[in-house]
Amino acid sequence: MQKINNKEVKDMMYSLGADLCGVASVDRFEGAPKGFHPLDVLPICKSVISFGVRFPVGALLCDTPVPYTRIRNSLTPKMDAIALNMCIELEKRGIVSVPIPTNESLWDEKTGRWRSIISQKHAAQAAGVGTIGRHSLLITPRFGSMVWLGCILCDAEIEPDEMLADICVGCNKCVQACPVNALAKEELNQQACWDNAFGEDEKLQTWVISCHKCRDACPYNLGTDNSLI
Repeated sequence: MQKINNKEVKDMMYSLGADLCGVASVDRFEGAPKGFHPLDVLPICKSVISFGVRFPVGALLCDTPVPYTRIRNSLTPKMDAIALNMCIELEKRGIVSVPIPTNESLWDEKTGRWRSIISQKHAAQAAGVGTIGRHSLLITPRFGSMVWLGCILCDAEIEPDEMLADICVGCNKCVQACPVNALAKEELNQQACWDNAFGEDEKLQTWVISCHKCRDACPYNLGTDNSLI
């Protein structure tokens, strides 16, 4: 197996279309639920590469949910393609790797929650890409919460990035903004959130994401590189 360093990983990810990238060592995932740890997916995993693509902030200003929904739906295959292409490039170097689907959830009967096989948000936090806010969304310094996430597991030992200090200050504006009190407890009421935010719009007769009020209310939803002016 050839070696690869942190800078090379990031250069490759940026060339493939990522806007953010970080690396975490597998030992940072000790708290992952059983069955959803990187080693439960790839037993020889040593590093997790997390990456993000910015989400156009103009969608937050629209009076219709269609642009926000379609952007999200378009970013999903883009993220999966970036991850797959990165794995192919790593394999050319003799590095075993596997992409984690960006928007695919499995039922965890132990906790009664839907989960990605590896939490994209926790992987990003472990890799120093951002920190998870009270609203359960990842907040990044450059793009705030307006990012979509992907990650890759690999068997190469890559120098990890430093984890960031919490960006969220616990102002609870997201808690107050939620129309169904899904943030009343420390852990998001996933089902209440999903039932309210996702579904068929009877008037438009199409599936939409109709609520992102917690994102709108967050004072850190934009970051340094975004603007709504």
